[in-house]
Amino acid sequence: MEQYNVTGMSCAACSARVEKAVSAVEGVSACSVSLLTNSMGVEGSASPEAIIAAVEAAGYGASRKGAERTASPAADEESLRDRETPVLKRRLLSSLGFLLVLMYISMGHTMWGFPLPAFFVGNHVAIGLAEMLLAAIVMVINQKFFISGFRGLIHRAPNMDTLVALGSGVSFLYSAYTLFAMTAAAARGDGESAHALMHNLYFESAAMIVTLITVGKMLEARSKGKTTDALKSLMRLAPQTACVERGGKEQTVPIDEVEKDDVFVVRPGESIPVDGVVLDGESSVNEAALTGESIPVDKTAGDRVSAATVNQSGFIRCRATRVGEDTTLSQIIKMVSDAAATKAPIAKLADRVSGVFVPAVIGVALVTFVIWLLLGKDFAYALSRAIAVLVISCPCALGLATPVAIMVGNGLGAKNGILFKTAVSLEEAGKAQIVVLDKTGTVTNGEPVVTDLIPADGVSEDELFLCALSLEKKSEHPLAKAITARGEAAGLAPRAVSDFAALPGNGLRAVLDGETLLGGSMKYLSSLLPVPDALRAKADALAEKGKTPLLFARGDRLLGLIAVADTVKEDAVEAVRQLKGMGIHVVMLTGDNARTAAAIGAQVDADEVISGVLPDGKESVIRSLRERGKVAMVGDGINDAPALTRADVGIAIGAGADVAIDAADVVLMKSRMLDVPAAIRLSRATLVNIKENLFWAFFYNVVCIPLAAGAYARFGLTLSPMIGAAAMSLSSFCVVTNALRLNFCRLYDPARDKKRKNTLSEREEEEKTMTKTMKIEGMMCPHCEARVKKALEAVEGVASAEVSHVAGTAVVTLGADVADDVLKSAVEAQDYKVLGIE
Repeated sequence: MEQYNVTGMSCAACSARVEKAVSAVEGVSACSVSLLTNSMGVEGSASPEAIIAAVEAAGYGASRKGAERTASPAADEESLRDRETPVLKRRLLSSLGFLLVLMYISMGHTMWGFPLPAFFVGNHVAIGLAEMLLAAIVMVINQKFFISGFRGLIHRAPNMDTLVALGSGVSFLYSAYTLFAMTAAAARGDGESAHALMHNLYFESAAMIVTLITVGKMLEARSKGKTTDALKSLMRLAPQTACVERGGKEQTVPIDEVEKDDVFVVRPGESIPVDGVVLDGESSVNEAALTGESIPVDKTAGDRVSAATVNQSGFIRCRATRVGEDTTLSQIIKMVSDAAATKAPIAKLADRVSGVFVPAVIGVALVTFVIWLLLGKDFAYALSRAIAVLVISCPCALGLATPVAIMVGNGLGAKNGILFKTAVSLEEAGKAQIVVLDKTGTVTNGEPVVTDLIPADGVSEDELFLCALSLEKKSEHPLAKAITARGEAAGLAPRAVSDFAALPGNGLRAVLDGETLLGGSMKYLSSLLPVPDALRAKADALAEKGKTPLLFARGDRLLGLIAVADTVKEDAVEAVRQLKGMGIHVVMLTGDNARTAAAIGAQVDADEVISGVLPDGKESVIRSLRERGKVAMVGDGINDAPALTRADVGIAIGAGADVAIDAADVVLMKSRMLDVPAAIRLSRATLVNIKENLFWAFFYNVVCIPLAAGAYARFGLTLSPMIGAAAMSLSSFCVVTNALRLNFCRLYDPARDKKRKNTLSEREEEEKTMTKTMKIEGMMCPHCEARVKKALEAVEGVASAEVSHVAGTAVVTLGADVADDVLKSAVEAQDYKVLGIE
């Protein structure tokens, strides 16, 4: 996706216009415009020049983000700096200075009798001229509304600024016309007419409208600035310099000058400048900046380190592997930024409405004006109602409803190591009905460990383990590594063996002190030595739990068994419990045998276990599960990539293969299972927030436009243009403020989880209980089938019965709960015997 900065947009109608213009360019396959970040993401083969030309032809400005980006995220942070709020603040303060004087003259004097200079007293024309001059100054200060608004009209793309410009401009022009009429009346000596016409001056409304809209724009700009705080905080993590070795000396250089394969050094307390591999030294590195995990990770030679993480204890030398935009931090920033530039499906309704909203509002204002004139109201009243309609309408709230929530949700996820690649994935994750968990590396740790040592009679644990360690030390098998890892952790040194041989499919053999050492499966060892029934029973029990029992012998003496297993992650059980608490059907997918898979599935309490799936078969399993509901797939390996792509939402464990991360829609940087329900919880909270924003935006316009038009005037409910402008200003502010509430979402607190009604597991359970299969003896022909079928379907609560005399069964579908005894009695009354009901 190529990203562009877009200038000149003021509301949802603007973003809709830009999107429509760029989508029409030949070669553009997808275009998404964000009003929140004033950015645009474009996919396709169209040239940047053609895209920029299309934006400019629509009346806006555009530039490529890539052309301005440097290798350092600092440039990106600068591009997100809130430049709008200071400008609006200066405009507002200048406007208020002149507006207060205007309000003092127009309302303070006429309504409350505030004193005025002597030359104003009794001189209505002078007062009118002063009001016109002050209003004109305020309008010039806020000329951006008029330039943008009328430019939109010229390009036949009216926007929010058009409504403001029309409302304020018409008020000013009508007041100017009235002032000329007052001057003419005063020239004729008709003081009463001149005084009466003063009540038709709306100069204060013209100035108040643009000032109040500026207030709203400033509040909105400040709030919008806060929505990108998470992204800006990520960018601030990037170090600005690095200490590299060049020519045998250490040099401190700007981060932009670090190249791939440069050797750099990091001292305690310093941030790691780029991604790399440790060459020398040992240290603990705090990776909280990227993963949110506060516990430091030990690093030694050969381990990878990432930019923006902090070296806490030792001195390390590293070789740069990824620099500039290729570092993990830069990729995270790009991922969050790209997600903000995309649109969620729920935003499509708002986009469609925004495209026709402004022309429709102008039409409603004209109709309002005409109707009030036809109803006999004077010109000033009808005009006031039309202006109120123009200024109270707010397409901004519609345009901001979705992107502000997406930005805040994405930022909160990034802070907690949960990265959504697009707005679509942020919306869809919360809709998942089935979560499929790949077993190895996702549910389990992915590395076998020793879980049990069971020595034979007369053998100590130390003897059993030392012999096993000596034998397994020379093996490359993953199960052997579990034993050697335990030996290293305990500080044990294996004894030297000779004549080592690996027997494929069976086990290992070697010679220790002249005696043969044997190790392997129960089948292999039991074919060579007698195995006591007690030890055999223990091995079977361990196998039932998903563990692999390995037997060891020395000479003709059985030493015992050691059980090895890929253990379940500490948080896996709690994660599955939380997912089920949300009403989600949890499936565990694995290539292991059914017994091992069932044992692991039982440990985590998965709803369903699918075992024996080959790597290339995972994608087809996901395809079949999608027929039952929306599927989220969680995986970490290269072989999970097709399944991650096929699922409605692919979730990759951050410590997994790059291919899996590339194929996924969501990346969990911390590699914790609890982040899966947290991601779904965040998605649901964001979706609820978007719906709240859209409801407020639509409700505001549906209620306020008729109110401004005077539809409730018979009940004494009307709005002046000034009140309308204030309401318009607050509507966008409320939407943005509501989105900021997402920052208080407790991602890891299941207390407020709501279980979706009629979930997949419940529906399947209902389907099971609503059908019963009866085994019937004595049916010999189709006539018998018909008798049984008629008898069963006569029972109250039975919807239908499918009877087969060949199979000797009747499958009964129930519309209500029916006791087994009732069904049995109905069949046996026809002289057939019921053998059982399932």
